[in-house]
Amino acid sequence: MHSVVERELELNLVLSPEHSIPVPARLTYRTDDPYAVHIAFHIGSDAPVHWTFARELLVEGVFRPCGHGDVRIWPTKVEGRQVLCLALSSPDGDALLEGPSAALAAWVERTLRVVPPGTEAGRLGLDGALTALLAPAAADELWLRDPWPSDGSADDT
Repeated sequence: MHSVVERELELNLVLSPEHSIPVPARLTYRTDDPYAVHIAFHIGSDAPVHWTFARELLVEGVFRPCGHGDVRIWPTKVEGRQVLCLALSSPDGDALLEGPSAALAAWVERTLRVVPPGTEAGRLGLDGALTALLAPAAADELWLRDPWPSDGSADDT
């Protein structure tokens, strides 16, 4: 059985040091995709903007700066509030978002209770999938037989 941990949250899209706008977001963690977190940003368009990245980035980013390239996360204070900064970069543009550290940390903690660190691989079901994939099917028996027996039983004339 697969579980989902979700949280609706308002993040702030930082436009300048003095100005930001609220952006509703949905954080999603699924046990059938245990290494990833998914965030959907509802920016007023027909479809939300989706980002997926390693859960480990968010786990570490709650405590210290982490990430390279497309996703960088770090904790900081803004006007006396503890916030978590999330810098996203894509060919379409860059975005800097801020979210409340306590709410984000609580959501991350919920994901860690559902799938503790180090147990993610067991959730993927790779062993069972490989066994099923590599198991011979009844039709394979035809292909495994030698079509040209070497015992001389075939008519050589």
